[in-house]
Amino acid sequence: MSRLSTTLLLSALSCFGVAQAQSTKPGLWEITQKMGGNAEVDKAMAQMQQQMAGMSAAEKKMMQDMMARQGMSMPDASAGGGMAMKVCITPEMAAKQDMPVQADGECTTTITSRSANTLKMNFVCKKPPSSGEGTYTFSGDTAYTMKMLMKSTHQGKPVSTTLDGQGKWLSASCGAVKPLK
Repeated sequence: MSRLSTTLLLSALSCFGVAQAQSTKPGLWEITQKMGGNAEVDKAMAQMQQQMAGMSAAEKKMMQDMMARQGMSMPDASAGGGMAMKVCITPEMAAKQDMPVQADGECTTTITSRSANTLKMNFVCKKPPSSGEGTYTFSGDTAYTMKMLMKSTHQGKPVSTTLDGQGKWLSASCGAVKPLK
């Protein structure tokens, strides 16, 4: 996975907890995200997808095991070149609205506005440096859509990236997917 792809994925994951801070149903959630917005990001995402497709069975298992230890599972790719992951929301997390947040990146998130079904936020991450703003639109406690604009640097040049995503509740049981710490 390229450094740019990793940076963008970590930035996106850092915002997951904020999105889930609205009223959410506990259980297994599937989060899908598609990055784009410029030729460099599109190229990096295509390279990452190729790398994942070219992994041996042992390498894929190692990656799946690593993701499982972090409370996520990630298939090779979803339709349209996006990425999908599954995340477990415990009843305690849902009750406290204390949802999983990606620990990497030293990110700070600020909610700029909130209504019954919309949440707007900004974020800044230190490792690697990135920032952005996003809007989450909720459909009850079992689904949301998200649009985000992220800004970072790659090889000394500023990069703007869009991220479109959605989250949907799958089941009350998380199965083998463990909650993030």
